[in-house]
Amino acid sequence: MPIIKKREIEQMTIEQMSNKSVELKKELMKLNMQRSTGTPPENPGMIRATRKIIARINTFMTQKKKASEIENPKAVNKPKISSTKKPSTSKKTSKKITDKSTKKSTEVKKKNK
Repeated sequence: MPIIKKREIEQMTIEQMSNKSVELKKELMKLNMQRSTGTPPENPGMIRATRKIIARINTFMTQKKKASEIENPKAVNKPKISSTKKPSTSKKTSKKITDKSTKKSTEVKKKNK
């Protein structure tokens, strides 16, 4: 598998990038299997190079997707985010806390007498 240059990746479409990414992932799986079984790989640096190429392709795919979203904002349907309010502490819970603390303090006083 030859190393893909940055210029080549920039000229690809998103579909071509995703196809190439799948192909490289299969190649990486084969290389990792060779390494795990203990057979000496043909080119030991190819595992690292393949991982880097996959990452580079993913980066360019993300950049192209974001660029297309900026150009066509109507084409992308983003979900609406509703504001959620945090529940406030109710008076009942605060009363329970104070009731428990007063009970404990009265119980301690009774035990000391």
